[in-house]
Amino acid sequence: MARTVSRSARSGQFVSKSTAARSPRTTTTERVGSGTGNARSVTRSASTGRFVTQETGRRNPSGTITQKV
Repeated sequence: MARTVSRSARSGQFVSKSTAARSPRTTTTERVGSGTGNARSVTRSASTGRFVTQETGRRNPSGTITQKV
């Protein structure tokens, strides 16, 4: 069963749900565990959650997060 976790886009470390609620522009919520594919890497904007290119992720590392889906 997959669970939902929050992660800081700046440090990549897991943060509490309350921290994610206070800082929605610099945190992202994702599903991890069994039931998720984890087959390929994608880059997302931490503020919007939208997919962005890998080049955008390299230019803005504190505002994006790379994850497996």
